Amino acid sequence: MPTYSYACKACGHAFDIVQSFSDDSLTVCPECSGTLRKKFGSVGVTFKGSGFYRTDSRGSSSSSESSSSPSSSSSSAPKPAAASATAD
Repeated sequence: MPTYSYACKACGHAFDIVQSFSDDSLTVCPECSGTLRKKFGSVGVTFKGSGFYRTDSRGSSSSSESSSSPSSSSSSAPKPAAASATAD
């Protein structure tokens, strides 16, 4: 269940409370019975694994070259096969 932060508009009392998603938001301050407002904070997001950013360390540049080499060799391999198939 998430933790929500509230602050009173009248007295400034701030507190956190654990509530379910289905629970209604609190509206009355427990200290002075004033009006509460929900505070929104930043959320930390962590992406784990590789490939999320272009600036990730990617190993050596030879792996990039080797990955492009098979695609060019595989594209050149079907051309002779297609040429021999049309010759038959």
